[in-house]
Amino acid sequence: MHRSDLNKTARVEAAHMPSNKTASDKERLDQIISEARHKRELQEKTYRERALKMFPRICARCGREFAGKRLRELTVHHKDHNHDNNPPDGSNWELLCIYCHDNEHTKYLDEEWYEAPKPGGDKEPPSTYRPFADLDALLKGKKSS
Repeated sequence: MHRSDLNKTARVEAAHMPSNKTASDKERLDQIISEARHKRELQEKTYRERALKMFPRICARCGREFAGKRLRELTVHHKDHNHDNNPPDGSNWELLCIYCHDNEHTKYLDEEWYEAPKPGGDKEPPSTYRPFADLDALLKGKKSS
């Protein structure tokens, strides 16, 4: 190989190799993400296992039963949508199949998007027009005449 070819090869390799700083930053970021995923998996296992011991293995919405390999289709849904709220009595959980769970989260997102009134919240009247508001007075007036 000629010397110029060696220089070209070295330049090409250097261009394709990330610098040490970039590689270490990427490794550090990968490690942080990996640790966060691992922590999340451990947390999910603990409350999932507790929920499976507490509740019957039935979807709370559609009523389907789950056992064996199909048990993985049963998920723990947090009623308040806060995955960090895991009380020991399981009051914030319900077991939902993956389909009902997806449907529940879709409804929640739709409510946020369209700003629909929350159940039990203050509701505005559908109309301000009251056609029979003075009917009582009109009827009383006719009787006295």
